[in-house]
Amino acid sequence: MCGFMGVLKLNTNSVSVENDALQSSSQVLKHRGPDAFDIHWDGPCGLAHYRLSIIDTSDAGKQPMCNETGKVWIAYNGETYNFLDLKSEFNLEKKHNFHSRTDTEVIIHLYEELGVDAVKHLNGMYAYALWDSNIETLHLARDPYGVKPLFYLMTKDAFWFSSEIKGLLEVPGYKPSPSTEALHHYLSFNYVPGTLTAFSGIYELSPGHTLVIDTKTRQPKINRFFDINYNINHNISRKEALETSLELLEKSVRRQLISDVPVGVMLSGGVDSSALTALMAKIKGNSDFHTFSLGFEDSSFNESGYAKIVADHIGTKHHEVLVTADKVKSMLPKYLAYIDEPYADGSAIPTYLLAECAKEYVTVLLSGEGGDEFFAGYDTHFAYKVRKMYRLVPSFIRKQLISRMVNMLPVSHKKLSFDFKAKRFVRGAELETAESHYAWREVLNEDVKKSVLNSGAYGNYSPSVKHFIDKFNQCDARDELNRLLYIDFSFHLADDLMIKNDRMTMANSLEARVPFTDNDLVRYLASVPVNHKLPRNKKKYLLRTAMQAYLPKEITTKKKVGLEMPYSSWLRNELREMAEEAFSPGSLNSTGMFNSKTISLLWSEHQNMVVDHGRFFWGLLNYMLWYNMYIEKGNYKEYLSVPRNPR
Repeated sequence: MCGFMGVLKLNTNSVSVENDALQSSSQVLKHRGPDAFDIHWDGPCGLAHYRLSIIDTSDAGKQPMCNETGKVWIAYNGETYNFLDLKSEFNLEKKHNFHSRTDTEVIIHLYEELGVDAVKHLNGMYAYALWDSNIETLHLARDPYGVKPLFYLMTKDAFWFSSEIKGLLEVPGYKPSPSTEALHHYLSFNYVPGTLTAFSGIYELSPGHTLVIDTKTRQPKINRFFDINYNINHNISRKEALETSLELLEKSVRRQLISDVPVGVMLSGGVDSSALTALMAKIKGNSDFHTFSLGFEDSSFNESGYAKIVADHIGTKHHEVLVTADKVKSMLPKYLAYIDEPYADGSAIPTYLLAECAKEYVTVLLSGEGGDEFFAGYDTHFAYKVRKMYRLVPSFIRKQLISRMVNMLPVSHKKLSFDFKAKRFVRGAELETAESHYAWREVLNEDVKKSVLNSGAYGNYSPSVKHFIDKFNQCDARDELNRLLYIDFSFHLADDLMIKNDRMTMANSLEARVPFTDNDLVRYLASVPVNHKLPRNKKKYLLRTAMQAYLPKEITTKKKVGLEMPYSSWLRNELREMAEEAFSPGSLNSTGMFNSKTISLLWSEHQNMVVDHGRFFWGLLNYMLWYNMYIEKGNYKEYLSVPRNPR
């Protein structure tokens, strides 16, 4: 796990891209790899790499790394878990001279054998830049699930790329400005979706895609190398689905335990992370490893008791981190200095605090992200099934009676309260399938968004729901549930969860591994009939049932809660003063993008508990803090902690 940055000069006559610019720009990535640094120039291409030593911690694993002839160079971030299988399958040791035990060197030699198709054989989390001087071509690639990030920027004379946006902000001549299109969609999702970033001119390479650019055409070509194909095998029985999915998950965990440094688990108390903990103990043959959980003072947000049940059941060395309003306040806006974009997933700061504790004990953490997207575990998946029955009720009863009664429910700021879920459900249930799935996740609808933004900022952009509709229609699945899972895989997993997972752990120089994002497991689950994944109202049925032999009943039967913070309540109390400063007419108007009068009215509704606008205001607070730090003052580096010393 590492960080890298690089540049390909496209105009060799220009002197605007100096060689030392790469070294100075890349220094902001040091937290991603404090163990070693190197930089290499080969003709027009420069690669800078910060290393976090995980496999083969000797100097032999140092990057940028080259092949035997020095004609192919790579800067790589991540882990390819099947690298030993690939080395054997393609007889790489017989064809090439290996100088390390790393997966990095396997990728170089696999590229020499297969060219650009080498990436199709990788099973893991990764982003890499590979320079082939034989044909003066640069290859970028990003793993299918977006676990590892990769951003790029095209200037007049060069093509720049980086593991984090902050590296590109240091490129000579680039002046950061906000993307209004990104803001338009951010207000709907509380994250920036797709290839957009919050900065004009900077883009993110989509998961499962490659970008190729050479010195002759000077134009990047982007191609997809991975997609999920839902070819259902109706001969798969429920018993077979249970056994095979568990077997593949265990195989994934086994692969991801390969490490020359200590490995622990982020243990939330949910079935996903609990399954990883139990399987890790089974594979190791002992429970001599560390687990880490989060606790909250608000009982409706606190799952630490379930995490302790699992830790006690398995016998791990368990640590609990208490998340308080004061700790969260102290992290604002610091944590955004590692994310580089406005981001309002309430699990990000808690994850940072957990990683901050974990770095004293381990260098690698297993994470349960992906379990819901591939095993059908979200409330929205269950809501989809309920919606079908609900729409059998006559329309006038739904709209004139049920909807009115539900919208009269008093507002609660408890986590996933009944009034919150009921109001969202009845509103979304009247829409088509993809639109309803969007409505149950939406922060602001287009009408409210239009009133919150001024006319110039709202722009002529497509409604945010189009992201979901397009993916729903692109998916090759015949059934609607798999199409909804495909939407979640395409957006929520990559653009939301993986941002938090990567940036908050790497801020503390830790590697987060995600066993549920295993190609073999994902492809198999895509072939399983949907009635095995979500029979009746049993979310995540296959995983819950398969883990009954390993986990206490309290865990396999508990409701999904998810990691979140009580920001709706905090915005009325502990965070109110900070928020009101950020939402003052002067602050909002200085951006030139917001309608301060509308926002004042919404703020009053939230304070008086007329409507719970917590998700919107948490998102807006993060946007304003980001804007102040990156656009107005440009002082984000002041909030970065000094990376730990090399090991």
